[in-house]
Amino acid sequence: MKKILTPLLLTVAVAANAQENVLQYVKPITGTMKMGHTYPGATVPFGAVQLSPETDTIPYEMDGKYNKDVYKYCAGYQYEDKTIVGFSHTHFSGTGHADLGDFLIMPTTGPLQLNPGTADHPETGYRSTFSHANEVAEAGYYKVKLDEPDVLAELTATSRVGFHQYTFNGKEPAHIILDMMSNIYNYENKNVWTYIRVENDSTITGYRQTNGWARTRTVYFAMTFSKPFKSYGHQNYANNVYRGFWRKFDQTHNFPEMAGRQIRAWFDFNTTPGEQVKIKLAISPVSTTGALNNLNTEAPGWDFNKVKGDAQALWIKELNKIRIQSPSKEEKENFYTAMYHAFINPTTYMDVDGNYRGLDMNVHNTNGYTNYTTFSLWDTYRALHPFFNLIQPARNADMVRSMVAHFEQSAQHMLPVWSHYANENWCMIGYHSVSVIADAIMKGNAPFDAARALDACVTTARHRSYDGLGYYMDNGYIPEDKQGASVSKVLEYAYDDWCIAQVAKKLNRQDLYEEFIKRSQNYKNVYDAGTGFMRPRLSDGSFKKDFDPLQTHDQGFIEGNAWNYSLYVPQYPAEMIEMMGGKKQFAQHLDSLFTMELPDKYFAETEDITRDGIIGNYVHGNEPSHHVAYLYNHTGQPWKTQDRIRMILKKMYHPGPDGLGGNDDCGQMSAWYIFSSLGFYPMCPGADQYELGSPAVDKATLQLENGKTFTVDVKNQSDKNVYVQKVLLNGKEWKKLTISHGDIMNGGVITFVMGAKPKDYTK
Repeated sequence: MKKILTPLLLTVAVAANAQENVLQYVKPITGTMKMGHTYPGATVPFGAVQLSPETDTIPYEMDGKYNKDVYKYCAGYQYEDKTIVGFSHTHFSGTGHADLGDFLIMPTTGPLQLNPGTADHPETGYRSTFSHANEVAEAGYYKVKLDEPDVLAELTATSRVGFHQYTFNGKEPAHIILDMMSNIYNYENKNVWTYIRVENDSTITGYRQTNGWARTRTVYFAMTFSKPFKSYGHQNYANNVYRGFWRKFDQTHNFPEMAGRQIRAWFDFNTTPGEQVKIKLAISPVSTTGALNNLNTEAPGWDFNKVKGDAQALWIKELNKIRIQSPSKEEKENFYTAMYHAFINPTTYMDVDGNYRGLDMNVHNTNGYTNYTTFSLWDTYRALHPFFNLIQPARNADMVRSMVAHFEQSAQHMLPVWSHYANENWCMIGYHSVSVIADAIMKGNAPFDAARALDACVTTARHRSYDGLGYYMDNGYIPEDKQGASVSKVLEYAYDDWCIAQVAKKLNRQDLYEEFIKRSQNYKNVYDAGTGFMRPRLSDGSFKKDFDPLQTHDQGFIEGNAWNYSLYVPQYPAEMIEMMGGKKQFAQHLDSLFTMELPDKYFAETEDITRDGIIGNYVHGNEPSHHVAYLYNHTGQPWKTQDRIRMILKKMYHPGPDGLGGNDDCGQMSAWYIFSSLGFYPMCPGADQYELGSPAVDKATLQLENGKTFTVDVKNQSDKNVYVQKVLLNGKEWKKLTISHGDIMNGGVITFVMGAKPKDYTK
């Protein structure tokens, strides 16, 4: 027996070593304070379900005015709160806008209360106090002790199923509340209609239609309990229960159908001390039948620990696609938490049978690929999707397929701008699906119809009625007196047009190449040589007067000012630098950006302009600046890129509730951290080059989907040795400041030799 077990144990040890348990370094609580807008609950990589606690319910409007507090709760959870309202099944991760929060469940004991109460007086409702000392947040698992009902709540998930486990004390009557009113964004008025059907004594189905950020969103659910409930009921808070024959019944108690805009239902149980009541709730974009099928397929049993183990095994598999070495526990926590956040969005949007509801509100089938939603493209085109092209190429190709399907279902014939749940929110500017598609095609990750994708890009870019595009096409700029944020739009359109030109050239569409390469030069039309800044122009061609390059609002910009946006020409860095006075003057501009001190007046009134995400006037918390530190490479001063990168890594990221210097924005902030820690960054997606920086790890091994590995090996690494002295690629000295995508995908080793003093290793 001993001879048999020895090789068996060796096999297990080898397998464990091959898939290191890096979950210990993942801290989902990171970013849950201030503006990080992440959530601590349970999800699987790119899962449709995000099962997480809500710590408050904030109305979108108060006294007829926008309530700024709603911005705090984009993810439903704020670390500084003292109470939990319940656990809902859908959440955004790190966004600057709110929605979702579907199907809130809350276990309670004692006399039934059907209102949530308030944070100041939780005893007036089903809300409960909690302590972070009794809270555990891991990848794929969440646990918290609810003080008032004395219930231990545990959560895990599959892709489409949220799995709850509640341990009751057994001393009082036990209830499970299903709150169909609760949501994130607009608590009182978001629901269009909700419906609950009691199928039997342990299974519930239904749906919810909402009009929040997404105007027409319908989510179906199927919910089952591990033991039969003894009774149930509901209360309608809008007095609009569907009439007709239903009024002949007592609809509030044990009636099998419930409908209305604002419904809360409850289910009563007898429990013994220490007894666990388990709940599985599956969601579907199509039907309750689809939700039941999702539930039975993904979570057929009641073994909570097995589902938890399966969820965490998925995370271990994905996180081990990059294995780093570092003597710093904080570095490992930063890195793997960033990996975790990067692999949450976009989210799966289809049933297990491939069916999903499209933008046209019809049911479609993917016929083999995974359909995704939650495309925060103004953020994620910059680093997240390039990261996927490197580490998750198959998924990214499916994301492109999802974007093209969105285009074909769109009445406007537009690629997605900011979309989720079969809705286009039209949030932010540009048409950055184009960048994602171009980056995939130019890097050889295009197992889809590239010509069809290019046609979608071109049609989108010619849409004259979209956000000033008609002015842009006619004039080469957008008049600020006709369209706000005009400079930002021109610069981002010009970049997207360059992306289209690259794909057109690759696919031998010379006519399209000439059209869009010309459009890509439009950035020049908003540059004012007199001030040295990009500046808004008016309908008569003149530059706008009363220009303040430090101000964002009413100055032609969005989420950035002229100091930052004047550097946004990633497609033509050399031309931009020459236009702005040459390398020396441009480097001085960069120096000033990082070292100036902004007066308090620029932080006064808007929640997205705070000192948390800013170094000098460099705004890391907003994405238009994410490439800026790498521009020093183009001024002949690469050591300044290296110094700035390491400074930003230290100042903007740490493992803790307040560990993000701004919204994570569906993984973009995290993707910046990952790339920059590895020592290279995609300054211009759509090109196949990465800018080299200063790696912050001792070693990293990238497990590529093509079966090869690419290793970053760093010599003399330390917090003081931030300057690159020498670079070798596969043992040969590398004099370039860039590395190509092909160089990485071919596998091999890049070696950085570090030191404490600046050096231009290219000479």
